Amino acid sequence: MASQSFAQLVSLACHDLRTPLATASGFARTLERLDKLGHPADRYVEMIGAATDQLSELLDLLSVAARIEADRFEPRLRRTSTRELADAAAARIEDGRASVEGDGVEVRADPDWGATSLSALAEAARRHGGLESITITAAGATIAIAPIVDDAGAIALGDDLRDFAAAVGARVLQTGGAMLELAGDRLHVHFPQL
Repeated sequence: MASQSFAQLVSLACHDLRTPLATASGFARTLERLDKLGHPADRYVEMIGAATDQLSELLDLLSVAARIEADRFEPRLRRTSTRELADAAAARIEDGRASVEGDGVEVRADPDWGATSLSALAEAARRHGGLESITITAAGATIAIAPIVDDAGAIALGDDLRDFAAAVGARVLQTGGAMLELAGDRLHVHFPQL
């Protein structure tokens, strides 16, 4: 019961934080559109906009973590391709630091949360492995993230709690029926087939 009320408090906090965040984001976007901003003010406003986007994503993750904890998260499972999931995940990783290989098949997954979660796992593997780039491979009903270096696999799986987005992403994928495993230098995410 205490876990349920804590999860509810976290959900309420996420909801209440969205209003000031939307205000900051809105003003940053408005300032970006103004022609009068010169250097370095234009760069500062761009950084504020990027930071508000990142805060919004973190609030989404915190909110879904609270819903999972309270057993109130219901992924919107539907027919999607593992290649589409891999492409969408790679697109979320900045500056082309992720490449995609392979052909996918149709699986049952939540396309939005699946892509968000896969990108969190891939980015954790890249960052904590000290890598410049990471490869996301669609191989049938499995998506492989490689290479996994040293203890980056445990972090990407959420077993070693050093990366919030990856820990939540792993839980989101598992809640949707996916199985995660480390196999050598690859992290495999097995999706349920149709």
